[in-house]
Amino acid sequence: MKKKIYYGLGAILILIIGYVGYIALTTRSHSPSKTTTFSNDGLDITVNYCQPFKKGRVIFGEGKDALLHYGKYWRLGANEATEITFSKNINFGGKPVNAGTYRMYAVPGANAWEVSLNSELGKWGAVEPDYALDVVKVQAPVSVAPSETEQFTIDFSADSATININFAWDKTQATVPLTVQ
Repeated sequence: MKKKIYYGLGAILILIIGYVGYIALTTRSHSPSKTTTFSNDGLDITVNYCQPFKKGRVIFGEGKDALLHYGKYWRLGANEATEITFSKNINFGGKPVNAGTYRMYAVPGANAWEVSLNSELGKWGAVEPDYALDVVKVQAPVSVAPSETEQFTIDFSADSATININFAWDKTQATVPLTVQ
């Protein structure tokens, strides 16, 4: 009798481990890793994040159907927390930030996102940061994207004075201006 119980528990344990392993191995295919870089005049910026797909979902909003609710923490991607590295001291949305690596997250809103840099690194999942470790918070205006973006994207655009970090997903785009100190 005890053997049957042990075999049954063993089989259940193997199924659970197999399922968790399957989820862990396929997570990257649902939201693949992406590294976006910018380089100019000795300034190097690297953003490491994971790109979720829209898949017909409502992305931003207040209703129960929205994937990302206005006024709530979002890690700016999927899987592990998004991290950004600056090789020089910069102004992030007009506020000074020292060279280094930071966790970057947002609190989306209908008209602006609050984008923050935080010194807590190496976090996986949707675990909220220790807000006491926030280095800077800025308001990033939201605009309607020129076209619908199926897969969440972080990229850069620049002119002679400003580098913009652009966040685009669905029909929404938010932008934070950067300048070298």
